[in-house]
Amino acid sequence: MSAYDWIAFVVVFVSLLLSAFFSASETAFTASSRARLTRLEKNGQKRAGLVSRLLDARERMVGAMLVGNNIANIGASALTTGLLLAWFGDVGVLYATVVMSIVVIVFAEVLPKTAAIVAPERLAILLARPVSWVVTLLGPVLAAIEVIVRALLRPFGLRVGENQAVLSAHEELRGAVDYLHSEGGVEKRDRDMFGGLLDLRELEVSDVMVHRTKMVTVSADDPPAAVVNAVIAAPVTRLPVWREKPENIIGVLHVKDLLRALHALGGDASKVDIASLLAPPWFVPETRPVSEQLAAFRRRKTPFALVVDEYGEVMGLVTLEDILEEIVGDITDEHDVAVPGVRRLPDGSVNVDGAVPIRDLNRVMDWNLPDEEATTIAGLVIHEARSIPEPGQNFIFYGFRFRVLRRTRNRITALRVQPLARATPQKTE
Repeated sequence: MSAYDWIAFVVVFVSLLLSAFFSASETAFTASSRARLTRLEKNGQKRAGLVSRLLDARERMVGAMLVGNNIANIGASALTTGLLLAWFGDVGVLYATVVMSIVVIVFAEVLPKTAAIVAPERLAILLARPVSWVVTLLGPVLAAIEVIVRALLRPFGLRVGENQAVLSAHEELRGAVDYLHSEGGVEKRDRDMFGGLLDLRELEVSDVMVHRTKMVTVSADDPPAAVVNAVIAAPVTRLPVWREKPENIIGVLHVKDLLRALHALGGDASKVDIASLLAPPWFVPETRPVSEQLAAFRRRKTPFALVVDEYGEVMGLVTLEDILEEIVGDITDEHDVAVPGVRRLPDGSVNVDGAVPIRDLNRVMDWNLPDEEATTIAGLVIHEARSIPEPGQNFIFYGFRFRVLRRTRNRITALRVQPLARATPQKTE
């Protein structure tokens, strides 16, 4: 081999190394997690900040990697073709094509990109400084390429560099958690808790409140002894107190305040002055976002509020526990009363109380029934049926069969829900 051949061989080898560098850099930077980079930067890793700044100009950084990679590959292929032509004649072109295809694909593309995918942040931090030098060096060339690319894409309605994110940050987080759950990296319980936390901004107080038909209340018009007995029998520690009619809430009675008064009176329930023990009621609108109500609970240092509609009528009550249950699931203790809710059947269907919230059913069964138009499962059936169904009627929508089991007056009190093997067009039987 002549001195020229040795020089050409060295240049080909260096070009292949540069090609591997550009391939690995492009993959490492594009696959890096911005969240992990931000955390590394806060922990004192300065080069993580450099990677983030390069990603802020992603178009220019990727362009620099592609330009450098193509120059390296074309240079290596051209020199190799020249060498093999000199050694083997015209057939050297065929040899050069086969050899360079294998070498470039394996050692300059697949191998470095695979390594970059395995540890993208680590490799991006390691290569950050050289990549920044390449981007600076190729700046004028990249600026000209950007102008040409923008001009070619504009007729197709593609605006390079504009923020056209399809998913919000919350949706991207939810999608990432769902993906990790499907891969087995996140348990269902943790996925549900994270989803419940993200849902707080989208939910209103009316979505999580205890409806007025399920509120446990006492009447101030009853004798004190009767009120004491009702409070002791109640499964809650705070009870709304009304006068004349249930909608006229005059205060909230705490069990501890009642017990203190009973103790001071030697246990004589007939002498308790119920009105003097009442705390003023706190009314909140049903349209308030749950996240705002959670902040309001923390500010006022009280976990109990009454919910009213736009006309000021009491619609129900909401507690701190109701909001926390949207995140962690049902919270029960030894004093909670078991109520009919969701009961699985051997055939895969479930018997559901009509008042069960759709969100709770979705969480328990891992379903995805819509809850935009109705809060409870009975409300969903009424909304889709456009009527109040009779017992025995069947409906099929959203890939489920709904059978009305019981109805009390205008309320559906029990249903059977069965998932179908495949979605069936909506119909009524």
